[in-house]
Amino acid sequence: MSLRITVGVLMLTHGIPKMGKLITGDFSFPDPIGIGSMSSLILATFAEFFCSILIIMGFRSRIAAIPLIITMLIALLIINGHDPIYNHWNILLYLFTYGILLHLGGGKYSLTCYFQHKAYFKNE
Repeated sequence: MSLRITVGVLMLTHGIPKMGKLITGDFSFPDPIGIGSMSSLILATFAEFFCSILIIMGFRSRIAAIPLIITMLIALLIINGHDPIYNHWNILLYLFTYGILLHLGGGKYSLTCYFQHKAYFKNE
């Protein structure tokens, strides 16, 4: 539980400024995969803001980890691909943590687990 909440809150600190850029209409953002600056900003905001909130709540954490893994891979391999990989240990930590969340899910104290147990006991 604490891993999920910690990494969600830490990534949310990256997503909040991007959400502010979207709200104010400032679409200046790198275009690493050639889809346009505005589209890249929207996708990065979706991953870093909305998916982080889902991970913090523990709602569909496995699904929410996928856009974050893709975002971290783009940041590591495309945006910072010219630098040695060990210079970007923070991106690697996020990437490995989201891989763990993808594999293990939100855990015992998550909304997904709560709703699954509630539906299970309702059917008995």
